[in-house]
Amino acid sequence: MRIELRQVGKRYKTEWILRQVTLQLDDTQAYAITGPNGSGKSTLLRILSGHLTPSRGSIAHYIGTRTLPADELYRHLAYAAPYIDLIEEFTLLEALRFHQQFKPFLDQRTPHDLLAILGLESARNKPLRQFSSGMKQRLKLALAICSNADLLLLDEPTATLDRQGMAWYQELMQQFAPSGRLTIVASNVEEDFFCCETTIAIPDFK
Repeated sequence: MRIELRQVGKRYKTEWILRQVTLQLDDTQAYAITGPNGSGKSTLLRILSGHLTPSRGSIAHYIGTRTLPADELYRHLAYAAPYIDLIEEFTLLEALRFHQQFKPFLDQRTPHDLLAILGLESARNKPLRQFSSGMKQRLKLALAICSNADLLLLDEPTATLDRQGMAWYQELMQQFAPSGRLTIVASNVEEDFFCCETTIAIPDFK
């Protein structure tokens, strides 16, 4: 997937969070979005995902040479963020099976394969509401990173992970992120975007 932003701005009431964002994000590349807390990293990710509409400017998504209609974008992206909720009534295995119905996993992996990747086989029948914040974050990351999607968006991926969890995340990214897709990671933590070739600094668009 390729994304083009032209003079994009986002305003909440009278405050401009972003101004004049002009970028071309190319297929198969990995980008880091950096900046202080509250600077607009999550806002830019939500615009890239189609969840937010710019107050000014335009954004276009392309698959090859075809412009992707906005109502098709969700089919092509995988997104993990602390503010994205899980269905906590599901058990872990039910959550994996439910996700697979809408977005297949890479290389035809199965929910049972994902249990092994997560290292949570013993919790397969445990309701997600009983998971710790770190376990929930692992699940969010695995669902996004292991999905067969053209666009991978990660917002503060290790925010609720301990050191062991951060090492697990980096291993997962090394194994699955270089899969010929556009990857964008928003974070202040260098370990989060260790695999990114290009940095986009949010303060440049204030």
